Amino acid sequence: MAGFALKLSAPWRFVKLRSLVRFSTGPSLKLHTTASPMMAATVEQFEQAKNKLSTLKNDPGNEAKLKIYALFKQATQGPCNTPKPGMLDFVNKVKWDAWKSLGSISQDEARQQYCDLIGSLVTAEGGTTLAAKPAGSGTTYETLLVTTEDDITTIKLNRPAKKNAITTEMYNDIIAALEQAAKDDSVITVITGAGDFYCSGNDLSNFTKIPEGGVDEMAKQGGDLLRKYVKAYIDFPKPLVAVVNGPAVGISVTVLGLFDLVYATDRATFHTPFSQLGQSAEGCSSYTFPKIMGSAKASEMLLFNKKLTAAQACGLGLVTEVFPDSSFQSEVWSRLKAYAKLPPNSLALSKQLIRSMEKDRLHAVNNAEVERLMERWTSDECFNAVMSFFQAKAKL
Repeated sequence: MAGFALKLSAPWRFVKLRSLVRFSTGPSLKLHTTASPMMAATVEQFEQAKNKLSTLKNDPGNEAKLKIYALFKQATQGPCNTPKPGMLDFVNKVKWDAWKSLGSISQDEARQQYCDLIGSLVTAEGGTTLAAKPAGSGTTYETLLVTTEDDITTIKLNRPAKKNAITTEMYNDIIAALEQAAKDDSVITVITGAGDFYCSGNDLSNFTKIPEGGVDEMAKQGGDLLRKYVKAYIDFPKPLVAVVNGPAVGISVTVLGLFDLVYATDRATFHTPFSQLGQSAEGCSSYTFPKIMGSAKASEMLLFNKKLTAAQACGLGLVTEVFPDSSFQSEVWSRLKAYAKLPPNSLALSKQLIRSMEKDRLHAVNNAEVERLMERWTSDECFNAVMSFFQAKAKL
């Protein structure tokens, strides 16, 4: 926080500054720092905000500087964990109080609020805002982080503690996010994952929630949802890019054949263990995989549960390019930002032309795969395989 020294010159100002720690705002300064908990600024946006801070021409005042300091500490170190300064150490005492007042808000949320605050100060001086904006009209999702910036809408799977396994709610959220992205002003749409995993496939707890109609009703509901989910990818009108930031399993792999680009970190793996769970292929992979990699290699994945490294997946054509994990994010996003500057109508219409040649076939494949899976889900073989999975997991 060098460059913004707190102007505390006398002990009698202590009472006034304690009130500032509560961040009550007057009409002269609006601190837009209340971010939706479903949003999170990226590390790159946070770094941009830090750089913009030093370019401010006007002193934002002690109130804003205390908030900036506190959010920066919370974003980089987490909740306040340092000893409380002595009563006569007025400057550090007020700064400590500001940090402490943030409580247990997450580092991601603090980073977003920091970007929002710097953005509001930059905008007040006639600059442009920094933080990503939520896609749509303030739309937020329980299981996703959806933002639009630099003409790119990013849909980030946001269940990192569960390796971004897809629940029923998450399926519906992704469908809604894709529908919104299809209509917004972005040029490219990206799907990626929060944390170390891209996606671990279906959350198998979906299979434990049996509705009143029994297993048959569960299979029908699941089939209808899966058909709608894959349809959203088939019909998506803009360039769609997968940024595979870690291991990918199940449906997160099978739908990759419906993307226009697939970029992967070198630590990503690709696994479709369907027969292991008594199930069958979905996401149009029974058509796209043999077309992309040949029948023999597709069978190795879809029938015999072959797990591919990123390099192997790239060699077979499932992945467009592989990047070193250390530079993955910076290299990929630099490239995507350049792509997003291309004429948007040309990109969208060209993508739609390519897809139109086989759209009807893809819908037919989707329907056939869903019908087969509904049969699988009601079979004893699938039930026993899923139960064996849970039993093996419980022993770990």
